Amino acid sequence: MNTLLQEIKTSLNELNQVILGKEQQVHLALTCVLANGHLLIEDLPGMGKTTLAHALATVLGLDYNRVQFTSDLLPADIIGSSVFDPKSASFSFHKGPIFSSVLLADELNRATPKAQSALLEAMEEGQVSVDGQTHPLPSPFFVIATQNPQSQSGTFPLPESQLDRFMIRISLGYPNQAVERQILQGNKGRAVLDQVANILNPESLLKIQRLVPQVKVTDTLLDYVQRLIAQTRENDLCHLGLSPRGAIALIQSAKCWALLQGRGHVLPEDVQAVFVAVVGHRIVGKKETQGDQLARHVLQSVDTIGEGIGGSTGAGIRA
Repeated sequence: MNTLLQEIKTSLNELNQVILGKEQQVHLALTCVLANGHLLIEDLPGMGKTTLAHALATVLGLDYNRVQFTSDLLPADIIGSSVFDPKSASFSFHKGPIFSSVLLADELNRATPKAQSALLEAMEEGQVSVDGQTHPLPSPFFVIATQNPQSQSGTFPLPESQLDRFMIRISLGYPNQAVERQILQGNKGRAVLDQVANILNPESLLKIQRLVPQVKVTDTLLDYVQRLIAQTRENDLCHLGLSPRGAIALIQSAKCWALLQGRGHVLPEDVQAVFVAVVGHRIVGKKETQGDQLARHVLQSVDTIGEGIGGSTGAGIRA
């Protein structure tokens, strides 16, 4: 287990060399993929979304394809299509870029809803269906998508069903002055992207994913999580609360966050660390209230757990 935790630490250090001054967001991004979830990175153009996605795919050591989503993109451009072969007088399926371990869906919300829907089955079931035939995707399979804010021209908002399939959504934001100085000097950020090393591989990734279910969650901690979930559904400011899939994602993310801290049990701090990133894009507020604002309001309105919630220390976690 110590070796795996060291690989995780090295991966975080490698990513932080590319995305400067955004340790929290980088930690959340790695938490998402190690928990076997899909990641959504939302921000203004030019903030490093695609750079982070490329760096993640490289650090994971997995094969990946990048698709630039545009308004004229068709589902077949992502999934593939059946092509008629005159010699055999039959159709054969030609796989699209989605048949990779990591799909970088760049500017996902610039494609039409029809093209966006091509990812729904893949993200939920790890397969695609074409002409009545089901084609399994590689395992592991991750979608790392970027999107621009809906206020930007030429965007199509992602439907709730699509957003709910992303385990975590993060936003990078502007760099601080010191970090921006390093970027302007040209020795950090995208300039070092080619130097990012492959730290993990499919085998080590699978080992880490097997550790996540072993992270302990006490009944008292689950009580706290359920109070948070109930608050999203009963709060007068919420129009749509957290779905069961979202609740599972919250627990999975908290477990993985605890594991990345070197612990074998979940604390309230782990839930709080991932809560906004997991819940903010899933709940819908009444009036003009943003999901992230609602998620923070829920965190503040629900009491945390008292002493003695951790249970035993890492007992039961075996590499």
